[in-house]
Amino acid sequence: MSTKAFGTYAADQPLEHLAIERRSVTPHDVAIEILFCGICHSDLHSARNEWHGTVYPIVPGHEIVGKITQIGSHVTRYKVGDIVGVGCLVDSCRTCEHCEADLEQFCDNGHTQTFNSPDKHLGGMTFGGYSESIVVDENFVLRIPENLDLAATAPLLCAGITTYSPMKHWNVGPGKKVGVVGVGGLGHMAIKIAKALGAYVVVFTTSASKFEDAKRLGADEVVLSTDPDQMQLHTKTLHFILDAVSAQHDINAYLNLLKVDGAIALVGAPMEPLPVVSFNLIMGRRSFAGSLIGGLAETQEMLDFCAKHHVVSDIELIGVEDVNNAYERLLKGDVRYRFVIDMASLKKS
Repeated sequence: MSTKAFGTYAADQPLEHLAIERRSVTPHDVAIEILFCGICHSDLHSARNEWHGTVYPIVPGHEIVGKITQIGSHVTRYKVGDIVGVGCLVDSCRTCEHCEADLEQFCDNGHTQTFNSPDKHLGGMTFGGYSESIVVDENFVLRIPENLDLAATAPLLCAGITTYSPMKHWNVGPGKKVGVVGVGGLGHMAIKIAKALGAYVVVFTTSASKFEDAKRLGADEVVLSTDPDQMQLHTKTLHFILDAVSAQHDINAYLNLLKVDGAIALVGAPMEPLPVVSFNLIMGRRSFAGSLIGGLAETQEMLDFCAKHHVVSDIELIGVEDVNNAYERLLKGDVRYRFVIDMASLKKS
């Protein structure tokens, strides 16, 4: 069925109104009216083909909150009217060892991403959440807890799980001293989640202007990372560091802050290599690792955790006509801390 959307036909063109096709509801599908969709930096990278894999036209968006309007004949998890979320994945093989372990993000046979991924049903590529509706298999849909603000919950479907998953994997909690590098879309969620998990949180930023905000978000300490004296004070003191920076930076400066057996998990995606001095790993049995998102079960766990601890994203709500301007502001770091599109604006425009 033809569906209103907002996307682009080329890397050098702005996003605009276009029509896309959504599949009819199959027995295990739910149709969702999209209420809100967050803007992730990967939306911008993809729309502008900065990762060199975009197939056009593209409709970005994988931080989706909406209302179910139709269910397939075999759907058991949801009913019409339920408020649900869709994150970065809409399918996987479901049979490999990682899918069977609820790690669909690492599917050996290739998961299906919410946008710009081969569409098993219609052919072509999948289209994301900058649209009025989407059809998704019920097994890749999340239940949104009732007490969460819906617009501010949308970024949890990517930024929330991207920061929650590594913290759970490396056992962040009471008695742990945790560093967060970067106060942006990912970093601000990392601060909130680390604090809610019970950790002592030290934030590292290059911007003195973000000190007050970092404290407001939950930081116990804030460090200006360009100041060697401030950095020196934290040498060998941290159990875990979440690195949310997507630009070139000195990873060795942070490896030196880890205790023995400490770990850095990179969730930012710098395009350039990050050189590592081997002795910074060897001398403290330290680890430098990466992390993606989470599987469906862990994403639901994260949503329930955020509901319990009243954690949502700090957002700026915009209309669909403001998306191109939001992209330009995103490039400048001019958002605190996540743009979310009110998709009712698409219907009105």
